[in-house]
Amino acid sequence: MATYVWDYLPEYENEREEILGAVDKVFSSGRLVLGESVRGFEEEFAAYHGAGHCVSVDNGTNAIKLALQALGVGPGDEVITVSNTAAPTVVAIDATGATPVFVDVRADDHLMDVEQVASAVTGRTRCLLPVHLYGQCADLAPLRDLADRHGLVLLEDCAQAHGARQNGRPAGITGDAAAFSFYPTKVLGAYGDGGAVLTSRKGVAEDLRRLRYYGMEKTYYTVQTPAHNSRLDEVQAEILRRKLTRLDTYVADRREVARRYAEGLGDTDLLLPRVNPGNDHVYYVYVVRHPRRDDIIERLKAYDIHLNISYPWPVHTMTGFARYGYSEGSLPVTERLAGEIFSLPMYPSLPAGLQDKVIVAVREVLATLSPRHAPALSRLPSVRDPS
Repeated sequence: MATYVWDYLPEYENEREEILGAVDKVFSSGRLVLGESVRGFEEEFAAYHGAGHCVSVDNGTNAIKLALQALGVGPGDEVITVSNTAAPTVVAIDATGATPVFVDVRADDHLMDVEQVASAVTGRTRCLLPVHLYGQCADLAPLRDLADRHGLVLLEDCAQAHGARQNGRPAGITGDAAAFSFYPTKVLGAYGDGGAVLTSRKGVAEDLRRLRYYGMEKTYYTVQTPAHNSRLDEVQAEILRRKLTRLDTYVADRREVARRYAEGLGDTDLLLPRVNPGNDHVYYVYVVRHPRRDDIIERLKAYDIHLNISYPWPVHTMTGFARYGYSEGSLPVTERLAGEIFSLPMYPSLPAGLQDKVIVAVREVLATLSPRHAPALSRLPSVRDPS
């Protein structure tokens, strides 16, 4: 049986009746756009986080873009962020007409190196945009302090951090706003695209509701500020409402998968994820690091295990962003990580047997690269789930 980094089918098998029930509820409601399911999800998602407002949108990229616009970011402004992220983070900045300014990340946790941010602030800086990468929060307290001292806005990219916490506070409530994605692979994933913005600023929420609806205020016929259609679909909203009630369970299951990896691979020379003090990691992806990454991925194909890389090409090196003037070597840690990181299978319904297969295969491949790992293969029965 082929093994991949993500598979939604086991989850769908377990939740099929509820998912189809959500679809039927919407189709039977008489309201297919911006109806009760969207309103209900927004209220429940805001309440889960203790935020004042949630405005749902059609995808995570637009969540970032519209949040930036609602926070007053636009042409001529600079937004400080990282290059070790999914391209949509920067695509959204670019779409507002603002300029992304990259700082490097730390080698141990792959998160924004907040010590570099202060020196990147200029007279054009308008926004700090940390990415809560892989499922744990960047260091928010110093960023909040820096934003307040310089009169900047703080926007959290929470696309990978549903349910994550830092010092007991949910990801998404320290910033002036926070953008979430509900792409199917996410910790809280829809069965299609979806996104949302959390904010406790009423005016920002009001602007967001206009921006997702052509720039219209309440009625379909009056445009205040021209914008696009960026609404969350009612079907996806109803599915998300039901899955939100299981978010903590999804997170607990992901942590158990991570624990089993740590037990099964902790004595190898793979660099496993580091969890920073005060952070509750939700393991959106389980990213490991090895200098012979490409050899490992290629050799695992013989076991019918197919892995991916998050992310193989730093955003600042992409042709589409060459105009921002970053040359090779400008972000050395980010660039080095891009050649060494890869993701092991991670999803809540990952069968124990498949995870054991991955652990055994990785250890066998590592043994061909470094023979000292071979004897430890006998440890594997200790990580098997008797059930």
